[in-house]
Amino acid sequence: MLDLFDSIERGYPIGSMLLWDTPAGLESLGHVGGLRIPDATPGKSITYILDGHQRLSTLYACLYRPDADLMDDPAAWIWRVYRVLGEGDSRANRYVHWRKPGPPPANYLPVRSVLRTLDFLAYARSLAKNMANSPHYDELIEEGEQVAQRIKSYKVSVVTLLGGSLKQAVEVFSRVNSKGQSMSPDQMVSALTYKGQGEESLANSIAAILERIAGEGFGEINSTTGFRAVLAVAGEEEVTGAHWDVLARRVEGKVSQAVQDMDVALSSAVGFLRHRVGVPLARLIPYNNQLMLLTLFFHLCPHPSNEQIDVLIRWFWITSWAGQFASVNSTTSRQSIQDMRAFATGEKNLSHFEGGQGMFDFSDQRARPYPDRFDLRSARVRAYLLWELREFPVRYTSKGRPYEAIDAIRNLDTAAFRRVSNKVGLVNGSNPANRVILETSSGVTARSYLLDARTSSSDGGSDLGISDEAFARLADGDDEAFIGLRAAELARRERIFIESMGAVVPPVSMGNAEIDTE
Repeated sequence: MLDLFDSIERGYPIGSMLLWDTPAGLESLGHVGGLRIPDATPGKSITYILDGHQRLSTLYACLYRPDADLMDDPAAWIWRVYRVLGEGDSRANRYVHWRKPGPPPANYLPVRSVLRTLDFLAYARSLAKNMANSPHYDELIEEGEQVAQRIKSYKVSVVTLLGGSLKQAVEVFSRVNSKGQSMSPDQMVSALTYKGQGEESLANSIAAILERIAGEGFGEINSTTGFRAVLAVAGEEEVTGAHWDVLARRVEGKVSQAVQDMDVALSSAVGFLRHRVGVPLARLIPYNNQLMLLTLFFHLCPHPSNEQIDVLIRWFWITSWAGQFASVNSTTSRQSIQDMRAFATGEKNLSHFEGGQGMFDFSDQRARPYPDRFDLRSARVRAYLLWELREFPVRYTSKGRPYEAIDAIRNLDTAAFRRVSNKVGLVNGSNPANRVILETSSGVTARSYLLDARTSSSDGGSDLGISDEAFARLADGDDEAFIGLRAAELARRERIFIESMGAVVPPVSMGNAEIDTE
């Protein structure tokens, strides 16, 4: 918002408003800058904002919306933007919000005072009263007049599409909207399949399902993952393409049932991850495609055999370690859906998959080595964390009280992954071995926590992959040696688990933590 006004004053372009004039009645937002949009008149043309809603909201609410209208708005401060006078270009942005108690400084010009002469004169009188004959008064007023003139004279480009189909409108939007709030794939197809008459849109239906699952403690699932799961359940094999109009025509008429089926299947997939694999949070799933494929499986096979469950568990771990979904394209995505469908429906018997075919060819999947740096954007790091939570599920407070490690992540998010050593220049400073999942009070370092827990707890504070020798090195201040010893121990234990799943482990002990978040 502040950048927008700064750009306007400097004469920078702010992009075009893209409007669509059509008689079609479509789902749309009900407010612009706090102003309620009246219902459309039946039979008359309607103008929709396809691109520029945020800019239009800012301009309307900050420049035109009356102060009296903001009295009951808890977010009123957002719409009160000020131009700081008298500081030249010393500020990166000369526009600010004011949230502190009391009125803003006298040299803060409200932008809502620049359009109407009477409003600007009222500000000028207030400034004169507060500055008490300051020699800078005239300079500030002159600067304020220049600001007002630049804002009032600024021209905004408006492009209006007249008539045409919804398909064409969405296609135009998808091509021109390179900045701002982009339209996601689920919203694209949602718009193209929306029929009105009180029907819930695809995007809203998916959002409701994902909010429910998040509320049950699994956390937030990416909306694109939910959208792809709906497509897969609806029988689609192409779930990553951008031909939204073609896709919308194929799924039209199947959306409502597919959403209901996806809801049931996704809940089963989440239950499988939580209780059979040990994935406590959505954000720790190595690849979103894994959740989409599991949803398809449980839709087609809601009551799998124990043998199928065992194969799925191995499939999840091995594909996580091997990075099978690190570079998914339309071809590999289609093939994985075909493989999962064949596995779920019994199109090919279990021995076919156990022998190693397609996506379930475990003999061809080589686990990437223990990661050399901690980065949650890496699927290999997330797979390591899932193993660590499985290997060391219980942690202890400094007073010896046990607690679940996953609770620390839920409560503290990324702050739960505490650095043991913050020394500058450590060769292995970024290694996961230099991190511990802790729920400790502020002011207590991970180093002091580990050393205190080691001496005060009857079981040594749980080993966390830290040998007696590693603890000795930590106590002596040899942080490099501590990290190296712990990394070797963690890699050794994880390797045992990887081999128990039948995966091939390379001889290299550590490897690069590739950034492969979808």
